[in-house]
Amino acid sequence: MAKNLVIVESPAKAKTIGKFLGKNYKVEASVGHVRDLPKSKLGVDIEDNFEPQYITIRGKGPVINDIKKAAKKADKIYLATDPDREGEAISWHLSTILKLEEDGAHRIEFNEITKDAIKKAIKTPRQIDKSLVDAQQARRVLDRLVGYSISPLLWRKVRTGLSAGRVQSVATKIICDREKEIKEFDPQEYWTIDLTAENKDKKKIAFKYIGKNNKTVEIKDEKQVNEILKNIDKKNFLIEKIETKERKKSPKKPFTTSSLQQEASNKLRFSTKKTMMVAQQLYEGIDIGKGGSVGLITYIRTDSIRLSDEALNRGKEFIEENLGENYYKAYVVKASKKSKKIQDAHEAIRPSLIDKTPEELEKYLSKDQMKLYKLIWERFISCMMKEAVYENLTITAHSNDEYFRANGSKLKFDGYLKIYSFTKNEDTILPDVSENEMLKVKKIDPKQHFTQPPARYTEASLVKKLEELEIGRPSTYSPTISTIIARDYVKREKSALVPTELGEIINEIMEENFSQFVDVKFTANMEHLLDEVEEGSVQWKNIVAKFYEPLKKDLEIAEEKLEKINIEEETDEICENCGENMVIKYGRYGKFMACKNYPDCKTTKPILNKIGVSCPICEDGDVIARRSKKGRLFYGCSEFPKCKFISWGKPTGEKCPDCSSFLVEKNLKKGNKIVCSNKECKYEREVE
Repeated sequence: MAKNLVIVESPAKAKTIGKFLGKNYKVEASVGHVRDLPKSKLGVDIEDNFEPQYITIRGKGPVINDIKKAAKKADKIYLATDPDREGEAISWHLSTILKLEEDGAHRIEFNEITKDAIKKAIKTPRQIDKSLVDAQQARRVLDRLVGYSISPLLWRKVRTGLSAGRVQSVATKIICDREKEIKEFDPQEYWTIDLTAENKDKKKIAFKYIGKNNKTVEIKDEKQVNEILKNIDKKNFLIEKIETKERKKSPKKPFTTSSLQQEASNKLRFSTKKTMMVAQQLYEGIDIGKGGSVGLITYIRTDSIRLSDEALNRGKEFIEENLGENYYKAYVVKASKKSKKIQDAHEAIRPSLIDKTPEELEKYLSKDQMKLYKLIWERFISCMMKEAVYENLTITAHSNDEYFRANGSKLKFDGYLKIYSFTKNEDTILPDVSENEMLKVKKIDPKQHFTQPPARYTEASLVKKLEELEIGRPSTYSPTISTIIARDYVKREKSALVPTELGEIINEIMEENFSQFVDVKFTANMEHLLDEVEEGSVQWKNIVAKFYEPLKKDLEIAEEKLEKINIEEETDEICENCGENMVIKYGRYGKFMACKNYPDCKTTKPILNKIGVSCPICEDGDVIARRSKKGRLFYGCSEFPKCKFISWGKPTGEKCPDCSSFLVEKNLKKGNKIVCSNKECKYEREVE
């Protein structure tokens, strides 16, 4: 019979750890939190110094009973939840439920789920860190006070089902502010001039206009362009200077949670939610054949770029043995400006089994697991490698006093690029020329441009912005983005995050009535205070009290000042049952149409997102854009289920000139193209 009980959060982690510890240990999973604030009420006693009123989470009774039974039979209990605030709080709740002594050494933690790491952790149990628990309690109570105070106000003044959150409201504001910048942007005209010249061997060189007398000049209008063109003598284009410089490109640091989310979004097209889900699988354990189940990466919620000496030594050995000593360069971490222990609680995200290459593990991993593991593994190995070295060639030429420049680049030493396949490298080789050589001008191409507004946020750039502003923590980025999308405050348009009409209304209400709580600096300062609670230098209930007083005042004012907002939008659609106009309403699953005569008439209809093309199969219906259960965009017929037409590509309304099948627009890596829906037909063309 097992003498020791180990409690973790997830069944997957329990399975992996159980194989390492053997028959003297029983491993149980709490399946996340076991106690929390009640959903049915505020759950915070404001009169009693903001004391949280925890209850057992509904449905967790059987799990807790199993843990209690196992605990009664165990001589020693180890709480092995995740090594962060949330994990510490789960251990504290478990300790309370099991009535463990407060000063008992029951808590163990590890950064990777490998046999050595688990055995080492078992030998060094510690007491529960109450400061860490208090930081989690403070965050939970603050979020509850905001959510359960402001959300009911929104239900009364706007519509039911809305919510306001401490971090989600700031994230929504950031996206709304960017949309406002885009709408108010005033494009400015500017021009560029490209020039193509030939050397004596008739090899072409592409130049770009710099300015007069080798000094940069901005070209603002066509009149200025014409003056420059008049001053260019096509027969007198002389090379004045050729410069060769060496440029080094350094590898990036290993991943933190936010940089992993950003890179996975940019390189793999993963959402932050998907990145964290797949990373959790890799961390908790994958069955790798004879080696059994093992965690393939270290803990995935971290702000640190620090690496352990053991990991650095193993990385060095791998590089020198497999790539050569000339590729190795010692990894150095400069002291962070945010010199707090909070920022350096864990290592960076790295492979736990460094010698296990992605190629070796591919047969054990799903497609998505393989992509993410490869990204993490290559980033870790490459951070201990030498810089890539380029030879940059710059040719400066002029006609009269109009100067142009051509740039070329050639990779001399691949360095870290030998291993990091997620960075593209393309040489730009310029033909051989010499100073004072006269070139023949073949083409001059002036182009008009207009300055572009700032880009909308993507998930990657929003995570980067939240991190820069010090809003939230690594574990909060993904759920924050998922929440504002699920609440229909923000929608995805391809990869961009765009505020909805509802999102802009809620943001306006928050800015006008709760400006302090959507203020970026205020929210960032709250994160610093939570860090101070974790460090043990601030009492958590004092922070909550200071936060609640202005919130209470703002609520009282908003309740009186804020008038009922009607966000229903009347349409031209007529109700087939009573003849009244249909109106657009917001429901739990987004917008829908309902009869204006509700509740006397309960007619409802879905809103069809027509793309302006007739169904290519039945020709009676319209093609509509829809989303699958996983959120993937596809196209179907408005006459479904009578017509079963479906397409992942966007139909154009045209027929293929080769086989008469319908054409679709597809977003390919090379750019958008019009292709034939018939897979056997190879017709394609560029999008005009």
